[in-house]
Amino acid sequence: MNTLIFVYNANSGLKNLAIDIAHKLFSPKTYACNLCALTFNTFSENTIWKDFRNRTNLDISFLHTDEFKTKHPNHSFEYPIILSNNSTTLDVFLSKDEINALSSVEELILNIESKSCDMLR
Repeated sequence: MNTLIFVYNANSGLKNLAIDIAHKLFSPKTYACNLCALTFNTFSENTIWKDFRNRTNLDISFLHTDEFKTKHPNHSFEYPIILSNNSTTLDVFLSKDEINALSSVEELILNIESKSCDMLR
């Protein structure tokens, strides 16, 4: 089974978290990670997203940009991105442009469900 790897356009760590929260509060329209904005509110995980994560049968993992680059130094992508990892290759599941075109967490979930069904065919 493929694993979906969600790579946020944000770095890990408390300092970066504080910067991200401030950015979401004071200038949300210029926030550089639509995947973050869709799946998290300012201070906590979006409840619709959390419910989806808890009920889905998909194997999913989450990384910040710096964590992804450390784990996969030979791969270069534009972030945010969702990748499909079949243990030998990383394929684009949802690109930066596709993610940035989404306006709600519900749209994100529909895209994931639709594309994951296509993968199984």
